[in-house]
Amino acid sequence: MNHDRPHITVSAVAERDGRFLLVEEEVRGNIVINNPAGHLENDETLIEAVIREVREETGCDFQPQGITGIYLWTTPKGDRTFVRVNFHGECTAEDDDARLDDGILRKLWLTREELLRKKAQLRSPMVLGCIDDYLSGKRYPLDVFKHMGQGFEE
Repeated sequence: MNHDRPHITVSAVAERDGRFLLVEEEVRGNIVINNPAGHLENDETLIEAVIREVREETGCDFQPQGITGIYLWTTPKGDRTFVRVNFHGECTAEDDDARLDDGILRKLWLTREELLRKKAQLRSPMVLGCIDDYLSGKRYPLDVFKHMGQGFEE
């Protein structure tokens, strides 16, 4: 990966009965908690990316309904910067036997209070920030994104 440019990532907030969909993952030898999230791949839209990432990391079919915000975060070492687009939506199906991405240990459904007690395990401040923005009612429509496709013709 190129460390000179920000990494474009997507993440998801899904709530069910006051609990939020999260993942427990191993990152550089540490076990952390994160929103289902990942990098935008070439030739996919942001919406396609979040649907794919949620499926790969949790086994859930995610239906995005909007976004809570766009977040910019630089690691404490200052060696990587991330631009995260966080979607909110619902899980319409859940496969508990799905094979999850490498590094993902399990999916979790936690309340905000349970997550707050595990604050030291959060992968970044964006985890709680995305949930808090969702809880505060921040909602932006999906059509705020304009996918322009490839190439340019006059």
